[in-house]
Amino acid sequence: MKIFDLLDRLRWIDGSPLRDRIEPYRRRVFEEKHCTDENGWPRYNLNLTGRAKKNSKTEDLVLDCFYCLLAPSPGGNQCYLLANDEGQANDDLNLAKKLIAANPALKQYLVVRKKMIERKDGHGFMMILPARDVAGAHGKTYRFAGFDEIHEYRTWDLLEAMQLDPTRPESQIFITSYASIYHKPGVPLFDLMQMGRTGTDPRMFFSWYAADFTTDPDFVEVEPEIRANPSLPSWPDGRNYLAQQQRRLPAHKYRRLHLNLPGLPEGSAYQPEPIMDSIDRGVTMRKREEGKKYDAFVDMSGGSSDDATLAIAHKDSEGRIVVDLVMNQGQPPPFDPRAAVARFAAVLKEWGLSTVQGDKFAGETFLKDFERHHIDYRVSKQSKSDMYEALEPVLNAREVLLPDVSTLEQQLLSLVWRGNKIDHASGEHDDWANAVAGVVTRLSRPSSPLTIIAGDYGGLTHDQADGIEEERNRVAAETVRSAINTRGSFFPGDF
Repeated sequence: MKIFDLLDRLRWIDGSPLRDRIEPYRRRVFEEKHCTDENGWPRYNLNLTGRAKKNSKTEDLVLDCFYCLLAPSPGGNQCYLLANDEGQANDDLNLAKKLIAANPALKQYLVVRKKMIERKDGHGFMMILPARDVAGAHGKTYRFAGFDEIHEYRTWDLLEAMQLDPTRPESQIFITSYASIYHKPGVPLFDLMQMGRTGTDPRMFFSWYAADFTTDPDFVEVEPEIRANPSLPSWPDGRNYLAQQQRRLPAHKYRRLHLNLPGLPEGSAYQPEPIMDSIDRGVTMRKREEGKKYDAFVDMSGGSSDDATLAIAHKDSEGRIVVDLVMNQGQPPPFDPRAAVARFAAVLKEWGLSTVQGDKFAGETFLKDFERHHIDYRVSKQSKSDMYEALEPVLNAREVLLPDVSTLEQQLLSLVWRGNKIDHASGEHDDWANAVAGVVTRLSRPSSPLTIIAGDYGGLTHDQADGIEEERNRVAAETVRSAINTRGSFFPGDF
């Protein structure tokens, strides 16, 4: 039985022919998802389809489920449809029940229970569950596992628990969603989209409609709103609806819900595009080159939970900051922080560096530790948040080139405003991001004003410039104190 052998016989819940409401692009997607190989088995056992909100994604997933419930399956027709929460699960189940009520052809084979739908011959069922009810439920065998809206998934736990049974060639996973708020490596939807766009899995079918990208050649040249909402021409008042939503929703929510573009956590510090544009894909680190001046920053750790990290960078001939290397202590936490110092000191010497800057973590403990390895440890005067704020304009101007390190990318995308400071979100980390922000901030800093007043300091290192800046601040403070002691106030002309 082909997919439209079933769908063309069905009616929608209002009694109208179902085929009349399935647009041509959706027919193509249905046919492709359910095509078979030369042995009659499904060609694709993993299907990811994405469109903006209100473009019939859930409706199509329920119809996929009905087809897999009724089509011949030697291992049985066990069908699981997983919703984000109880409310969504009830909505999906109610839609399935309404379709059965509107179609005698379905009633002939199916019986509706309180929380599931069963085949009358006992050969299978449709069970619709909140995702949390099956988290950790490994070892299920099934014909169909459908995941409705995975944009809130932050880990692979549920998808790993529901992996395919290798003894069942007819088994399939169907995933539908709009873009995730957690758009970073390690998040299922991000990883699956990367897999789909690169085409590395021949058993995966990927269908995506978003304002910036689509897999459908018929929608490549259309305007972004239609590219993300391919059903919009069939909506009674589609353009006014989108205009209304754009007025009523915050920009980042409108982008995600109605343009199918990745969202951001509430209070995100950075936009995703500058970060992703700054990454040199495929390059995880660079080798040292003779004649180039390098700078370094460390984010040390006590060794119990956070990584200790080192970043090394230089400026290229065009003035762009190139981050050559980002590394951690090697051994995962817990680890001996003094062993991390020894590891970093050896790398710094390999790169021709005798000085490194870092934060005030643990007072002067690490200053002494680095000294033992003949590395001068300078304590940064800037806070972590200051460095993150200074990094943003460099990212936005595309004046930095970052290595392709997934942990770094993930941490930069996860930074948020907490009060009046930029920090990592609760439960997350920013050690890799902090080391990179530190070294980029040092290299992006304009020359000290004293280099203009006192002479040519073009050949100075950043540490020599720091010394000049300290002297300038000391002189300025003395000037202010003198002015206040003399006349009770000071004026800009005092400088």
